[in-house]
Amino acid sequence: MESLEQYMKQLTAAAAQDAAFREDIPHGEWRAKLTASFTGRLGGLPEERAALAPVRLERVACNGYIRERVEITTYEGLRMAMYLLIPGQPLSSPCPAILAIHGHGYGSREITGLHPDGSQRQGGPGLHKDFAVSLVKQGFVVAAPEMLGFGDRRLAEDLESGEPGRNSCFRLSSALLMAGQTMAGYRIYESMRALDYLQMREEVNGERLGIMGISGGGLVAGFTAALDQRITCAVVSGYANTFADSILTRNHCLDNYIPGILLEAEMPDLLGLIAPRGLFLESGDADPLFGPAGAKQALDRLETIYNAAGHGGEVEADFFAGGHEIHGEPAYAWLQKKLAGA
Repeated sequence: MESLEQYMKQLTAAAAQDAAFREDIPHGEWRAKLTASFTGRLGGLPEERAALAPVRLERVACNGYIRERVEITTYEGLRMAMYLLIPGQPLSSPCPAILAIHGHGYGSREITGLHPDGSQRQGGPGLHKDFAVSLVKQGFVVAAPEMLGFGDRRLAEDLESGEPGRNSCFRLSSALLMAGQTMAGYRIYESMRALDYLQMREEVNGERLGIMGISGGGLVAGFTAALDQRITCAVVSGYANTFADSILTRNHCLDNYIPGILLEAEMPDLLGLIAPRGLFLESGDADPLFGPAGAKQALDRLETIYNAAGHGGEVEADFFAGGHEIHGEPAYAWLQKKLAGA
């Protein structure tokens, strides 16, 4: 008798194999079909967008940039706060902009150099490496949205726990699943609304938009880019892999799971929807969650998809010595090349 582990591995592998990208199908046809089925598995996206109704909560002069805290409407009846980081020097023309998507931790403050209470952080930056601050210092306007379930956007029981890193992912994800929705779908759509807001700002060149995320934020960054053509290029850090070698090897947060997704595609195929636009992967050789073996399989698959789209050079990777963390410099140089023409 096979072990339960062997049985489940065979079951999921068979589902993914049936949905695999095929080079004998025209890329455009494949892309259109998978985009529609992926959107459905996420729970669908609203056909009509609510008015953003932006409100500025703070404006602070920082070292070399301006930091604003802004709140917008995403879904009708649901508000989302975000940090907007604007280069401090007088802008002669609108700048390229990047959405910076945090992973698990204490939310948007963790990538903008702040403590959970909003005060300036003095200690180390952790796995996120304050990458939103690094990006604004590269000359980009940066929006760092507070993902649903983190920071200020947690359930009362978690806000009142006194534990800044305690999230509301499980209960919120469970409720969404019971309503035929997914946390991934909600976070992707809310990121699209952040793009709507960026395109309203006079400091932003709305034709040059990028996205970068780490870990669970890598999921959001990669899949938002897959479904929103406004995004010119994407950096996915500490996430790009195969489901078989990452999500299905351990207990992960419930926000990682999309019902029936293996009947549609493996993770590299979903990220392949970004083609022919630019995609850059970061993967640490000691990442225990999204390890290098699966990341290299993902890159191989993505190269096949990009070649089929006629843009084989548009997918690149940085396999660095490190763990589950932002690496940074090679990705920032790549973003400069893609968005600023550097």
